[in-house]
Amino acid sequence: MSSNEQITVAQLSRLVGLPDAPAIIDVRIDDDIAADPVFLPASTRRDYRKLAEWAPAYAGERRVVVVCHQGLKLSEGVAAWLRHAGIAAESLEGGHQAWRQAGGLTFAAERLPAPGNAGGSLWVTRARPKIDRIACPWLIRRFIDRQAVFLFVAAAEVEAVADRFGATPFDIEGVFWSHRGPRCTFDAMIEEFRLGSPALDRLARIVRAADTATLEAEPQAAGLLAASLGLSRMFKHDLEQLDAGMLLYDAFYRWCRDAAEETHNWPAPRPAAEARR
Repeated sequence: MSSNEQITVAQLSRLVGLPDAPAIIDVRIDDDIAADPVFLPASTRRDYRKLAEWAPAYAGERRVVVVCHQGLKLSEGVAAWLRHAGIAAESLEGGHQAWRQAGGLTFAAERLPAPGNAGGSLWVTRARPKIDRIACPWLIRRFIDRQAVFLFVAAAEVEAVADRFGATPFDIEGVFWSHRGPRCTFDAMIEEFRLGSPALDRLARIVRAADTATLEAEPQAAGLLAASLGLSRMFKHDLEQLDAGMLLYDAFYRWCRDAAEETHNWPAPRPAAEARR
């Protein structure tokens, strides 16, 4: 039975990928990670032995979840220490092992660029984003790296900026993170980070249809395209558009995950008892 200082796998599963998801800290030891080298969505690996050094970085977090191999001494101890420091921290009941046994979503980190000076991975792409260049940052921040930094620059300068600033280019021709045949960069990221899930796979089909002018493939693609083009006219600055676009993709993801079967019509149906009167 979980304590009031723990969160269950089922509870955490409902939160991952959402804008108010807790910060997840992975404190597994090297041997455990070597045995299963995948991570909970948007989690950050930390060395429990250096807790005093990195704990202040979480002072502003609304909620923190600590994960170790089995949810025992390491996560319990780290969470307790964080709570002592005034940080709202819980440990994951059963740890990484329980998450995997339940089929929880994970990502593979071998393709994740090294952190930049700001603490998160650094990415660069073309200015004036529409679909893929908003969808990819959303995917990275929600499921891979919460602290990722995105630079939007003139198309001709993307690779030079990447070289000078140590950033990873994406969604331009001739780079690793780009379109592959009929599939767009969003598809490539889901594949390379091994993030497949029914909700993300459905969202990927919508993104692909909107981004590659195949709107007939997915009924929701036309709506995503219209909203994305509208946002591009509303905001002069790309980072402002990215902030607004994050909410758009949050909504589409929740629809894919939780609301795809719900319908809406007018007039609303009356309860049976009222209809008989």
